[in-house]
Amino acid sequence: MAQLCSIIQFVDAALACSFPFALSYGDPDQKWVIRRHLLSLFQDFPTLLPSADIFVHNDGATVYLLNAKGHLLVSKTTPPVPLTIWVHQNYPSAPPIVFLSPTSDNPVLGYHPFVDSSGFTTLPYLETWLYPRSNLSDLAHNLVLLFSHHHPFSFPSASAMRRFTNPCLASKEEAIDRLFGALHCDVVSKRAQLDEDIQGLLRLQDRLQDRAKITTTILEGAEHEKTSLERRLAEVTEEVDKLEDWLKVHGSNFDVSTEVDDDMGAFQATDLESASRLNFMVKDKAIEDVLYALDEALMEEVVSSEQYIRQVRSLAKNQFYYRNRLIKLTETKTS
Repeated sequence: MAQLCSIIQFVDAALACSFPFALSYGDPDQKWVIRRHLLSLFQDFPTLLPSADIFVHNDGATVYLLNAKGHLLVSKTTPPVPLTIWVHQNYPSAPPIVFLSPTSDNPVLGYHPFVDSSGFTTLPYLETWLYPRSNLSDLAHNLVLLFSHHHPFSFPSASAMRRFTNPCLASKEEAIDRLFGALHCDVVSKRAQLDEDIQGLLRLQDRLQDRAKITTTILEGAEHEKTSLERRLAEVTEEVDKLEDWLKVHGSNFDVSTEVDDDMGAFQATDLESASRLNFMVKDKAIEDVLYALDEALMEEVVSSEQYIRQVRSLAKNQFYYRNRLIKLTETKTS
């Protein structure tokens, strides 16, 4: 009784304060409703006590509000729920604001249907708030009921779940709360599955991007090879044209055979030194053709790297020999 008298004195004094300690309630009728609802709340829930403090809204607006601070006893087997019920500056037209008081050692359970990690509480009773049907005391009773089924700091017992799922014991508000909780659980489950699917798609996207880069590199290499071959073809065509022009002018001075088995037999050397030079040049060009064919075979994975290296070493040794002999013959002729 003494505590209730002290509470009444505090609430009356707070509502009667003027500037600079005036609360953000300007209408006398509004103050009367707030007083009546707060006293009813404190009578039903003696674990709550009145207080006044600054409240900052999400938009940055600062107000000076009354609040009921303390804890709610949900059941004998679960810990009490510490919370603060703020009386909105537009109360009773606007619903109160409820914050729990989680700590690092006692955080809110993940994916709770009514409380986020900061302690901010949303529930159907607040979302369907309508004065004069709604009031602070009924809100506290609704919180006790909800937290007995969905405790914010501990998992519910099996008996509580059975009692909650019994339709014979469910009132209209309790049925709404149960539906809200079930929908929230479904949303959480779907969200978890959706997050997993998104992660899988992101991993697939990364693999496809890697393959796209490899494909782009291969196409760029093929394009470069195509350009090189076209340039080489143009050079060879130009050389052929020059050779044909030269043969048209000097062809009568050479014995060109059109019916020989050996392709190089169409060019007859006039002496032994020229025959040697021609022979070395033919072998050098033949080795060049073989090396080019080996490069193509390696790119198409027809031959292994070991076979490729072994053949290239052998051909390079022979090619060096033939080119060296050509150089010596050229130096001998020059001297």
